[in-house]
Amino acid sequence: MPFTAKDTQCMALALQLASKGRHTVHANPMVGCIIAREGAILAQDYHREFGKGHAEANALAQMNSQANGATMYVTLEPCSHHGKTPPCAKAVINSRVNKVVIATLDPNPLVAGTGVQMLKDAGIEVEIGLLENEAKNLNRGFIKRMQTGMPFVTSKIAMSLDGKTAMANGESKWITSETARMDVHKLRRDNQAILTGSGTVLKDNPSLTARLPESTITPLRVVIDSNNQITNKKLNIFSDDAQTLVINSDNCASTANSKVDLKAALLKLGEMGINTVLVEAGSGLNGAMQEANLIDELVIYTAPVLLGNKATSMMQLPITDMGDKVSLVINDCRQVGVDMKITASFK
Repeated sequence: MPFTAKDTQCMALALQLASKGRHTVHANPMVGCIIAREGAILAQDYHREFGKGHAEANALAQMNSQANGATMYVTLEPCSHHGKTPPCAKAVINSRVNKVVIATLDPNPLVAGTGVQMLKDAGIEVEIGLLENEAKNLNRGFIKRMQTGMPFVTSKIAMSLDGKTAMANGESKWITSETARMDVHKLRRDNQAILTGSGTVLKDNPSLTARLPESTITPLRVVIDSNNQITNKKLNIFSDDAQTLVINSDNCASTANSKVDLKAALLKLGEMGINTVLVEAGSGLNGAMQEANLIDELVIYTAPVLLGNKATSMMQLPITDMGDKVSLVINDCRQVGVDMKITASFK
């Protein structure tokens, strides 16, 4: 049975609600729920906080857990297992809804279709796939972590029009405009961790915080320190209440050349429940992560300036033949102040 315009409107609203939990659900997925009957919305809510009520339970609570004959729209398959909260699928069944429309299945192996089966076994009509791509994009970090054990990795790069990120002497402040730099703070806020290398920390002494007037979000700061150089606790990454994790040979696997194994580092973050990571690093670490196919998305801020042939390129990639070029798919391109912001993924 095809979805109606009203179905789409309800699911779109559920997705908007779900996104409100971006900074508070932590390791959990963002989920929104709408309950409607004959086109009228009866209740709406979302998963607000890690360890607290899920979207379906929160919405049903507005109706004394009774939704006789109604249709529920939920952005992710209702859970079927006991975690920090009871299984949502049972609550949905007990509410006596007639139908449940689900945007996408839960990739969590503990659920993965069992929630849908419970609903069907109880005689509830279930439809899946409404605004599925939008739902998957919203929770792309959670989905990737469930499937691979690693978070979704975005690399932010600020560069000149000729592809340079710093002068030969290391000077890099500021290539892009203040407007672009403010946009970067929003990127930081919307990721659970910010990852950089020890070279960047020692050279620039960054704070790596999301400095926005309306936000108190403090992503975890992660430093890859293969040579155990980060010993000065007076560095800016240690100067406030935001958490900092230094990954080195003492707490993570190393490669044959004694470098921190970057995949192992990401798996470590995945085990901590980190769904999304923003990389803000130099050309060396960016190049190493790209060579290891560990970057999912690039966000490149390009300033209308030229830095010249002696400046540092955005990535150290040992490419010599045209056949080895790295191809990208540009997903978005927009102007931010005087700069261009390009969002791209790999083919």
